[in-house]
Amino acid sequence: MRHRPGGGRIAARNEAEELLLIEEAGAWFEYLEATRSESDMRYQEVEPWAWARLSQRLYAIRARMARLRPAEAA
Repeated sequence: MRHRPGGGRIAARNEAEELLLIEEAGAWFEYLEATRSESDMRYQEVEPWAWARLSQRLYAIRARMARLRPAEAA
């Protein structure tokens, strides 16, 4: 097996992307857990909070993902 220059960076980036995708899935599961099995009245109280939390987490994940992408061009 040959060692390719920069190969470690690619593996690290792939691992970082995979971890971010796992974090994104976790954010969606948190949203579902917060809103699932709630009565209509309680759902109307919880859903805006859960959606805002999900949106914030997805924004942060996408920002970190974008910081990984410029390394691709190099």
